[in-house]
Amino acid sequence: MDNAAAAVRPLDHLKVIDVSSFLAGPFCSTQLAEFGADVIKLELPGVGDALRRFGSITPCGDSLPWLSECRNKKSATLDLRKPEGAELLKALIKDADVLVENFQPGTLEKWNLGWDVLKEVNPRLIMVRISGYGQTGPYSGRPGFGRIGNAFGGLSFLAGYPDRPPVTPGSATIPDYMAGLYGALGVLLALQSLAKTGRGQVVDIGLYEPIFRILDELAPAYKMKGYVRQRMGPGTVNVVPHSHYPTKDGRWVAIACTSDKIFERLAQAMGVPEFGGTGKWGTITQREAERAQVDDYVGAWSAQYTRDEVLRRCEEHQVPCGPVYAIDEIFEDPQYAARDNIVHFKDERVGEYAVPNVVPRLTDTPGGIDRLGPALGEHNDEVYRNRLGLSTERIEALMRAGVI
Repeated sequence: MDNAAAAVRPLDHLKVIDVSSFLAGPFCSTQLAEFGADVIKLELPGVGDALRRFGSITPCGDSLPWLSECRNKKSATLDLRKPEGAELLKALIKDADVLVENFQPGTLEKWNLGWDVLKEVNPRLIMVRISGYGQTGPYSGRPGFGRIGNAFGGLSFLAGYPDRPPVTPGSATIPDYMAGLYGALGVLLALQSLAKTGRGQVVDIGLYEPIFRILDELAPAYKMKGYVRQRMGPGTVNVVPHSHYPTKDGRWVAIACTSDKIFERLAQAMGVPEFGGTGKWGTITQREAERAQVDDYVGAWSAQYTRDEVLRRCEEHQVPCGPVYAIDEIFEDPQYAARDNIVHFKDERVGEYAVPNVVPRLTDTPGGIDRLGPALGEHNDEVYRNRLGLSTERIEALMRAGVI
């Protein structure tokens, strides 16, 4: 990799104002910041983003999620509810490329900061708006969080076992992260459009929409066949064996046979090659008809060996198989280490620290982690004095008035 290219971040020309809170909006702008965007996070004076107090609190007073998910940003305080605060935001918007917000629809409009107002201030502005249900529709005014996005989006119904209530599908925050991903993607697409048209636009995302988008054939299968998929525990519709299986040492492996050819290789690994090919379970139709028996057989086989032994046997026969990891095992795994998936460093506020590294991996102009989530109002002087050119007297007056 060329050193000069490595020093360049692909978004180092981008100026972003983030007035969002908690996770979906902040994660959107964090991804932009990881690749060089200049992101100013505006927070309520004396209070700050709720994410600062969510999760494990560190010695510096801010939470682990805040330090990790608001990295590479600058923090300034601003009360948008006050007329002077709204005017300061407009002043920042004049020179910005992107605004990220995730208030309930109508909130910014109430403060005279809606899209119709801001696009007049800056016609090239790209505005990311993330909310529970999006900016339109009969539910647009309802509040929403990640758990609601999972439920309304259709994922929670599928999580768990058929004879038990739906469970949390991995994490209640999946919709927040995915909405943030789509928000960042929307910015990149809107920037391409801006280069062609000279006009900015709104990126409008409901928390449930990224969840609904990833449910593979759920919608077309219902439309075509009236099929309503039910909970299947660790199993997967249309493929088998495709689940989690126990090992002799009390651990678990994930095995994914997504084709008849792969099952044929698994049958060889299990020492029963006659089960694949033209055998009794050689086709997906045969295996689907006896799903429970197939899973039981694979589980009984895997339970005879340690996890490492199962992994080795599957690898020898090119069967997709992986360990079902807890976080401590992730920290010990050589693949994670080789790919630098975890960044370890010391921070003067909290000491030893580790966070997930930047994704995606760009070979010539990679992103990076320059700093953790900032202290509340840490960059007030840089934003209001250096960027907007406010005098010391003006800044002090705004502080006394509780505007910043």
